[in-house]
Amino acid sequence: KDIYKVEPINKEQTHEWLLYKHYAKRLPSISYAFGLFKDKELAGICTFGSPASPNLCVGVCGKEYKNKVIELNRLCIKDGLENNVSSYFVSSCLKMFKNEQVIVSYSDTDMNHIGYVYQATNWIYTGASKERTDIGLDDNSHSRHYDKNIDYSKNRKKRSSKHRYIYFIGSKTQRRYMLKNLKYKIEPYPKGENKRYDASYKPTIQGKLF
Repeated sequence: KDIYKVEPINKEQTHEWLLYKHYAKRLPSISYAFGLFKDKELAGICTFGSPASPNLCVGVCGKEYKNKVIELNRLCIKDGLENNVSSYFVSSCLKMFKNEQVIVSYSDTDMNHIGYVYQATNWIYTGASKERTDIGLDDNSHSRHYDKNIDYSKNRKKRSSKHRYIYFIGSKTQRRYMLKNLKYKIEPYPKGENKRYDASYKPTIQGKLF
């Protein structure tokens, strides 16, 4: 806490990180963006936005909570930081939310991600999604970005299985009620070797944008 600070940042400040440093190499929906700062230098970014699947918003806790569901969709930090920095960063971001919220996040099995940062910050594990294929573009865009007048059916992309984690924000009573309405089965945390991807790219935007 003496070395790092976590603050809201402009979503434009995350773009270079997301397009060149994060393995997905594309911009997700961003409603909230936070920066991890070390000595006033941007050392990591974390973004939250609308889930790509509208069905997920209903599927987590039912229609009552569909407008309260958001996704922690990107987490990216510099190489060489202390081992517990990621969990400190995520925990600090969650504390920024003051209203009742259902947060979902995924760890991609294709990238050998287990989700230990979510386990360390007490998220609920609800199993892994099934591997599937759906229509896609070369830039890996999601179907919600497609032009409905164009036929993409011949171009199919693999969607890997992903570990699904849920986090509730609210009062003790609100969290208890959300847990009661959770539609997914709670399962034990998965274990395994967590591998890092190449995140050696150094963004040019290093400080806070005022």
